[in-house]
Amino acid sequence: MAIEQTFSIIKPDAVERNLIGDILKMITDSGLRIKGMKMIHMDRAKAEGFYAVHRERPFFGELVDYMISGPVVVSCLEGENAIEKYRALMGATNPADAAPGTIRAAFGQNIQNNACHGSDGPDTARTEVAYFFDKEELVG
Repeated sequence: MAIEQTFSIIKPDAVERNLIGDILKMITDSGLRIKGMKMIHMDRAKAEGFYAVHRERPFFGELVDYMISGPVVVSCLEGENAIEKYRALMGATNPADAAPGTIRAAFGQNIQNNACHGSDGPDTARTEVAYFFDKEELVG
């Protein structure tokens, strides 16, 4: 099994509901290690750049508005098969479809306010981590 990094966002709905600690506990209890973390409030340009892949989709504007509506916690996570492990821990995008014991089943409200985001593959993970973190902000 490969040690890899992945990217996580605790979204505005979860930050507003003071769920940061609960979600971080689930992450660390799963065996993933936090290599970098910070709370930020994205501006429109940062959110539009991050979600540029969805620019042509009908939900793009609503997604950007949501992601700039409040602070988020961004993290670089590391561990064996970190991408797959974190995606399984997050659960299905729609919390109604998420398996019990997942972050989204526990804390998601709907398909948009679903508490967290995670990278979907190695290339995306590298891009997303680099979008929010300078190398000196990551430990180890």
